[in-house]
Amino acid sequence: MSETSRICSWKIAFALDNPIRRLIHNPQNILGGYIKAGQTVLDLGCGPGTFSVAMAEMVGESGKVIAVDVQEEMLKLVREKAARQGLQARIVTHKVGPGGIGLSEKVDFALAFYMVHEVPDAEAFLKEVASLLKPRGKLLIVEPKMHVSEDDFEKTVEVARRAGLKIVSEPRVRLSRSKLFQLGSG
Repeated sequence: MSETSRICSWKIAFALDNPIRRLIHNPQNILGGYIKAGQTVLDLGCGPGTFSVAMAEMVGESGKVIAVDVQEEMLKLVREKAARQGLQARIVTHKVGPGGIGLSEKVDFALAFYMVHEVPDAEAFLKEVASLLKPRGKLLIVEPKMHVSEDDFEKTVEVARRAGLKIVSEPRVRLSRSKLFQLGSG
């Protein structure tokens, strides 16, 4: 399987961002307790921006969302959606290169929604994500039950632990497996 065959194509972005999806996976309900005004947050594998735009509303005028994806077409959709909603000043898009995420800015919160299973090297990815978190920064990993078995998800959890992340909670997300991690928590 090639690296690009693991990734959900931008050509089906409509399936990732529509009213039914937002009803099932309401960004405010899922993320509202973790994101605060003024924070810098990271949307990993942002796709067409379902969560990025909602996160931009949550961080307010003094906050920032870094929307990251491997597909420039997805990032273009995020920029267009942000502009339509007047949120373009709060969202920065970043295209991932072949060597990793490629960011250095520290973030308060990172979201990896339905994307870790698409990453060719989860260990390197999660180590890089952990390095981007501020002290006590949080990472929410959510994976689809239809694509990720319980055993495979537990392997991801173990990789996250080796990256220096500790489980804080197990939020309930419909049709999903999820864990909230924190850097440096006890």
